[in-house]
Amino acid sequence: MGCVYLYTGTGAGKTANALGLALRSVGHKRKVVIIQFLKWWKNTGEYKIRNRLAPYYEIYQFGRKGWHGLDKLDEKDKKLAQKALKFAAKIVKEKKPNLLVLDEINLALNCKLLNIKEVLSFLNKIPKKTDVVLTGRYASKELINRAEFVNEIVDVKYPKEMVTTKGIQY
Repeated sequence: MGCVYLYTGTGAGKTANALGLALRSVGHKRKVVIIQFLKWWKNTGEYKIRNRLAPYYEIYQFGRKGWHGLDKLDEKDKKLAQKALKFAAKIVKEKKPNLLVLDEINLALNCKLLNIKEVLSFLNKIPKKTDVVLTGRYASKELINRAEFVNEIVDVKYPKEMVTTKGIQY
């Protein structure tokens, strides 16, 4: 039976949790597809590894280049998020992944780039052999209720200065 796993909260590590599940799946020669909403930067470890983990690992990004701030998202961002959701539906039908990661979909929903009813309808059509991971801050109550596993990530302690270590934060 396919399950929905949801990682939300204001702490760091939601995508990293999803990537951990992806790595485990690839280790068992299970097909993984990651679709990143609102992300475009290709200098991340999860993007750079794609060719080495093929054919079990695929990653696609649907974000406008540059960081614009959540208060400056516009119709382009909405179209990209909707394109990502349609692409996810196509991938599920054609590639039949064992694990589908919808990275930052919670945030896309919170920013009104997607419609919750459409996302829930999509999740209800996922085949039983496909597990789904949803990540991002501000998960809706509807997604929390829909998921079988929900984890809230909170920062307990964080350094005063921003730390960005290659291979850890990106």
